[in-house]
Amino acid sequence: MDWTHLLAFNLTLLAAMAAPGPALLYALRQSISGGFLTGAATGAGLALVAAGWTGAALLGLEALFALVPIAYLALRIIGALYLIWVAWTLWRNARQSFSDSATPGARAFLGGMLVNLANPKSVLFAASVLVVIFPPGLSLAQKALIVTNHFLVECLVYALFAALLATPPARAGYLRLKPLIDRAAALILGALGLRLLLGR
Repeated sequence: MDWTHLLAFNLTLLAAMAAPGPALLYALRQSISGGFLTGAATGAGLALVAAGWTGAALLGLEALFALVPIAYLALRIIGALYLIWVAWTLWRNARQSFSDSATPGARAFLGGMLVNLANPKSVLFAASVLVVIFPPGLSLAQKALIVTNHFLVECLVYALFAALLATPPARAGYLRLKPLIDRAAALILGALGLRLLLGR
């Protein structure tokens, strides 16, 4: 493995992060409604679990899912139900005041972790990407480097998002459109949860 493999992985990771999904949507909303620290803490939670999924893929968790399909099914159902619960909470609280709309501090970090834990498909995606990009026979130190790199890249990207979206203009725009934004986010997260629950 050399630096070109890590570069290819990081470019793929950035493309995947830019695709609308529950992680990005949750991080953006937390950043706008709760400010920089809340957004950065949420991003760190998301990054920790995403990097964990990559580590699991490197250690062969996708093979375990193939051997024990019930484990994957159980994770998928739990994850889908959690996303649906987040969607319901967003919808129900769409008209709450600005100060009550985000989960701060340690709760933001935990919320980020739970959102990414809610999608075990991440480990299958990570496994497919890793097989294509990295050569076989990686050492334990190289695997640790890949996981650490993944964590740091995601933390940096989410911190940049948080810094951008926590600005006064972004927050003022969010305040004006909060019920619409929150309910749109609820519909998207709910749809993703249902897709995860009902998909094959």
